[in-house]
Amino acid sequence: MKNYIDLHIHSKYSGDGELSVSQLMEKCQETGITLMSITDHDSAKANATAKAMAKDYNINYITGIEIDCRYKGMDLHLLGYGFDETSPDFESLEEHIWTEERNASLWRIDLTHQLGFEVTKEELNAISNLEEGGIWTGEVFAEVLLEKPEYLNHELLLPYRKDGVRGDNPMVNFYWDYYSQGKPCYVHLDFPTLGDAILMIHKNGGKAILAHPGKSLKGRLELIKEITDLGLDGIEVFCSYHNEEIAKQLYEMAVELDLIVTCGSDYHGKTKPAVTLGGYPCWIPSKELKNEFILKGLLKSSG
Repeated sequence: MKNYIDLHIHSKYSGDGELSVSQLMEKCQETGITLMSITDHDSAKANATAKAMAKDYNINYITGIEIDCRYKGMDLHLLGYGFDETSPDFESLEEHIWTEERNASLWRIDLTHQLGFEVTKEELNAISNLEEGGIWTGEVFAEVLLEKPEYLNHELLLPYRKDGVRGDNPMVNFYWDYYSQGKPCYVHLDFPTLGDAILMIHKNGGKAILAHPGKSLKGRLELIKEITDLGLDGIEVFCSYHNEEIAKQLYEMAVELDLIVTCGSDYHGKTKPAVTLGGYPCWIPSKELKNEFILKGLLKSSG
């Protein structure tokens, strides 16, 4: 299903994104996206360029970010929209998280060796989209390992090959299976609490939205009520990870709790090849969603 609103897109400013801001604007225009937001992990850098370019592409743009945070021992993602991207709060957040990521990346090399794979910093930097190098996500490890001829038939990698059971999004699936929370190569990072992340977004005039709760809450959707009590403004109901049943359940919760309903693909490019811009199941027409965004203060009426 193709939609014309996508409020969850990643650029090269995310460690696991592929495309530049200008490439994303072009791709969104080609796809027919008319309302978008670039929500890079812990970085607001893309927004100034995207806002300046949006009019030339006949696209309405909402400032965005995706903050890694923690709640009750769970790693969660908080989407922020419509905030002041020039605030030093976001530069400080990015500097802190990237320092954490650089330290964690070194640990990930050792943990990857423990899985039985050999990989070097040079190989990882050659794949990474970050010019300065030194940050290697689980997806970067996956891409390097999947391209090594000596591991062509390695039993741990076979599920991520073409036609394998995890081959639809091989790199991000490898990340989820080996580098995400609770997995063998997971490294704990000092993320802000969910409450602090919500406060940061509100302090800078934005709306705080819980990203893909059907996936990140691991089935504990009842937590949405207590998270709402922290000041949450909305939930991402329609996304690539929610089937119609989960989306319906989340939509009913959003209506009951008077939360903003948002939608987005979580597009990254090559790390998630099965995820396309605007490609998420949604039964609500774009016009109705935009009217709801205006009503709830996510989008100005002029947009």
